[in-house]
Amino acid sequence: MTRPVPVGPSRRAAVLGSPIAHSLSPVLHRAAYRALGLTGWRYDRFEVGEAELASFLGGLGQEWAGLSLTMPLKRAVIPLLDEISDTAASVSAVNTVLLTDDGRALGENTDIPGLVAALAERGVTGVERATVLGAGATAASAVAALRRLGAAEVTACVRGEARAAEMRAWGERLGVTVVPAPWAEAAKALDAPLVIATTPAGATDALADAVPAEPGVLFDVLYEPWPTALAAAWSAAGGKVVGGLDLLVHQAVCQVELMTGLAPAPLAAMRAAGDAALAGR
Repeated sequence: MTRPVPVGPSRRAAVLGSPIAHSLSPVLHRAAYRALGLTGWRYDRFEVGEAELASFLGGLGQEWAGLSLTMPLKRAVIPLLDEISDTAASVSAVNTVLLTDDGRALGENTDIPGLVAALAERGVTGVERATVLGAGATAASAVAALRRLGAAEVTACVRGEARAAEMRAWGERLGVTVVPAPWAEAAKALDAPLVIATTPAGATDALADAVPAEPGVLFDVLYEPWPTALAAAWSAAGGKVVGGLDLLVHQAVCQVELMTGLAPAPLAAMRAAGDAALAGR
């Protein structure tokens, strides 16, 4: 999806979600604006839940260029939009809203290309099989990213049959064979060439003792706390680790380019700002 109209010299953007106080998105986007010379641009954050989302969107004026969305809004926003991209539709998740000068709200998903770009930066441009830890919107985006990387089979370690059915359905929809496995078997699934952890903080800590002797690549989408116990153990065993900040920066790069119409976005400046912010916490 591309922005259908040019943007002006003074615009607003923000990240919405609940909770939202921890979000690094303002740090990254503001760094991009500085590097791009967009002195009139402003990026904020707002605590917005599903119940408040419609009224928030309805109250935005023409000075708004776009929004970043985190949970629980990535799926709740879809009925409120005028159009969503094929990428967003493939996983029924929108993390980016573009607001046009003619009053339309367009939905996009930059998590998927962000996952692919973060892996490519670390030399992972293709994989035949992988393991995904967890379910939900981020796990679905991970399966979509793995499809782009050529994965034919994905093991999805989940809790409960409902989650297993959900991940199996995402695989069918995205053209990837997803084989659900109970969470109790997650330790065995760590031997895949690529493991993507999409679970909340602490959920994979118990797996730190199960890292293979010769681990492949771990992509842990958390960035705080960092490193996670699993990421630390993986790195200590000699495995390659891609972190949540990598994903956050790369998906934000896509958002900045879509919202401002300027490319390439300043990846190095955005990453430096994210690193500094995490170091200061």
